[in-house]
Amino acid sequence: MSSKNLQTKWGQFIPLVTVFFFWGFVAASNDILIPVFKKAFDLTQAQSQFVSIAFYISYTVGSLIYMGISLLMKQDLVNKIGYKNGLALGLVISALGTLLFYPAANTGSYPLMLAGLFTVGLGFSLQQTVANPLAIALGPIKTGSQRLTLAGGINNFGTTIGPLIVSFAIFGAAATGNTDMSIESVKIPYLILGLAFLLVAILLKFSSLPEHPETIEESSEESTSTKTSALQYPQLVMGMVAIFLYVGVEVSTASNLPSYMETKLGFAIGDIAPYISLYWASLMIGRWTGAVEAFTDNMSMQKVLRFLAPYLAFGVFLLVNAIAKHDLTPFYIYGLIILVLIAADMASKGNPARMLLIFASLGIVALLTGISTSGRISVYAFTSVGLFCSTLWPCIFTLAVSGLGKHTSQGSSFLIMMIMGGGIVSWLQGTVSESIGIQSSYIVGVFCFAYLAFYAWKVSGVLRRQGISFDKKISGGH
Repeated sequence: MSSKNLQTKWGQFIPLVTVFFFWGFVAASNDILIPVFKKAFDLTQAQSQFVSIAFYISYTVGSLIYMGISLLMKQDLVNKIGYKNGLALGLVISALGTLLFYPAANTGSYPLMLAGLFTVGLGFSLQQTVANPLAIALGPIKTGSQRLTLAGGINNFGTTIGPLIVSFAIFGAAATGNTDMSIESVKIPYLILGLAFLLVAILLKFSSLPEHPETIEESSEESTSTKTSALQYPQLVMGMVAIFLYVGVEVSTASNLPSYMETKLGFAIGDIAPYISLYWASLMIGRWTGAVEAFTDNMSMQKVLRFLAPYLAFGVFLLVNAIAKHDLTPFYIYGLIILVLIAADMASKGNPARMLLIFASLGIVALLTGISTSGRISVYAFTSVGLFCSTLWPCIFTLAVSGLGKHTSQGSSFLIMMIMGGGIVSWLQGTVSESIGIQSSYIVGVFCFAYLAFYAWKVSGVLRRQGISFDKKISGGH
C-alpha cells in the first residue's frame, strides 16, 4: 500500500459515483416495468422476469466480450485503454441501448425492448468492471469497502427515486392503477436518459480520474511470485459464486414483490411503487450507515454518524414519496426496523467478513419472517431484506479482489460477469412460485443467504493464510 494514498481522493471519487447512480436508477426502474409489461404483453410471471434476465445476463456477455478482446489483444483491455476511457466507452454503449426503445415503442415489440435493456446492461458491464476497483483504489485500503459502500449509497439514491419517476413520468397512467397506457410512453424518457449517459461520459473524460490507479498496479508478494491468473485465487472463485447469489437474492426479492402484493394482498399495481421504492431505499439506508468510516477516523463522530446517516437516508425516502403525494403513514414504523441495521453495523466493527456473516444471517431471518407472516408485516419483512443486502456487495467485492494486485481488473471482470445472478435467480423464483406460490418461493433467497454466510466464514481463513487481515488494517487506522 502506497504511503502517498492515505486519504480518500474526493476530487476524483465524486465524479466517479455518478455512474453508480445510473446503475441503480435503471435497475430499480425494471421492477416497475415488469408488472406493466406483464399485463401489456399478456405474460406469465416467469416470462415477465425476462426483463431481469435480459438486463442482468448482459453483464455476463459484456464481461465475456471484454475478456475476449483482451485475449485477442494479448493485453488487458482496461489496462490498455485506461480506467477513465473505459468508463466513458461504457456510457456511450449504454446510450446506444436507450435508442432501441424508440423503435421498440413504435412497434410494440417486447423482444426489442429487451434488446434495449440488454445493450444498456452491456455498457454497465464495462462501467462496473472499471468503477468498483477504482472506488476501492481512490484512498487507503482500510476504508476501501466503506468507500465502495458509499458509492453504493449513491447507487441506491438512484434506486429509490427510479421506481417513482418511472411510475409518474413514463407510466403516468399506471400510477393511478390504470396499466392500459400506450407503450410508446417510454420513448422520450429513455432518450433523455441516453443524453444523460453521453453528458456524463464527457464529464468523466475531462475529469481528474486516473487512467492507471497506483494501488491497483501494486501487487502482493504472493501475486508477483506465483499467480498468473485471477482464477488461481480461491477468494475470487468463491466470491464469484457469492456475487451471483447476492445479486440474485437482492433483485429477485424486489422483482417478485409486486406479484406477491398484487395477488396475495390485493394491492393495485400503481400503489406498489412506494414499497418498491422503500426496498431500494433500504439499501441506501444501509449503505449510508456502512460508509461512515470513509468520512472520518474519529470514533466519537462515527458513533454519531451511525445513528444520523440511516435516518437521514430514510428521510430522503419520505421526502421523495411526500413530493409524489403518497400516504406516508404506513412507513413510519419502518424506523424501528432500522435500529436492527444500526446494531448489526456496530457489531461488525468494519470487518467485511464479519459484516457479511451478520447481515447474511439477518437476511435469512427476514425472509423466513416474510414467508411465515401475512399482511404488511410480511411486506416489511421482505422489504427489510434491502437493509441486510445493503453492504454485501462491497464486502464480497473487497474480500474477493484482496491480494490480486495486477490481476485486479481481470478479477473484477469475473465478478461483474456473475451479476447475471440477478436475472437467473429472479427467473428461478418466478418459476418456483408457479409451483408452490409466490410467498413460499422466497425460500430461494434463504438458500442464497446461506451460501453468503458460508463464504464469510470460509474466506477469512483463506485471506489469513495469504497474510491479509482486515482486523489489523482497520485497527491500524484508529
